[in-house]
Amino acid sequence: MSLETTHELPDLHERRERVFIVLAGIFLGSMTMLNILGITKFIQLGPLSLAVGVLPYPLTFLCTDFISEFYGRKRANFVVWVGVLLNVLVITFLYFGDWAASVDPNAQPPWQILNLAAPVKLNTGMEVSGNVELFHFIYTCTRGAVLASMVAYAAAQFCDVYMFHFWKKVTRGKHLWLRNNGSTMVSQLVDSTAVICITFGAAWYAGEQTTKQILILIGSSYLFKVVVAALDTIPFYIGVKVLGPYLKLDPTQEH
Repeated sequence: MSLETTHELPDLHERRERVFIVLAGIFLGSMTMLNILGITKFIQLGPLSLAVGVLPYPLTFLCTDFISEFYGRKRANFVVWVGVLLNVLVITFLYFGDWAASVDPNAQPPWQILNLAAPVKLNTGMEVSGNVELFHFIYTCTRGAVLASMVAYAAAQFCDVYMFHFWKKVTRGKHLWLRNNGSTMVSQLVDSTAVICITFGAAWYAGEQTTKQILILIGSSYLFKVVVAALDTIPFYIGVKVLGPYLKLDPTQEH
């Protein structure tokens, strides 16, 4: 090994770790936004009815595909497990924030209390009315969605990593578009179905949500994710072409 090559190794290692941290950071940040934003608002994008928390979620699959491509299955699964722990952390602090006693009502800022003119029935089946703490109202609305997204997240992300490496092995590292789209489209279906069914399952069982409404929510969420998954093929190709030489890793090989 030449002296030049020996000196190059620490820099190359740092370069690879730096890129990994950026990808893992975007992944964990997007996943956390999903749980914080959740179903606090539904927006209309053309024919699609989407929870605002869904918007950053497709980035998580793009990041795990990059990590799988360059760093291997073990590292991709490691990031997913860190995401699971982060989900637990989010739920813990949400629970603690709702459980902890509030400050004196006279010292509370005006936006901390909601004055509901009429009773509101939440997706959990609970009904609230009158003066309600804003945090408690948001927590009650989203706690079921956070738990649902946690289960759906774990199932979908592990599915994505598995399918990515399955297609990579079958194609012997060729057909980048197939493992990128094939893994994401299957895992997004798992995610969309799981999160909607768990979140609104109780309301559907009680007759407050129809099967048609549930299917529309699943279809809208999945269609949005599939479209984004198809569109991210271009940045994925560009990223692999740029990062391959930069990291000095052959993306057709398992690392």
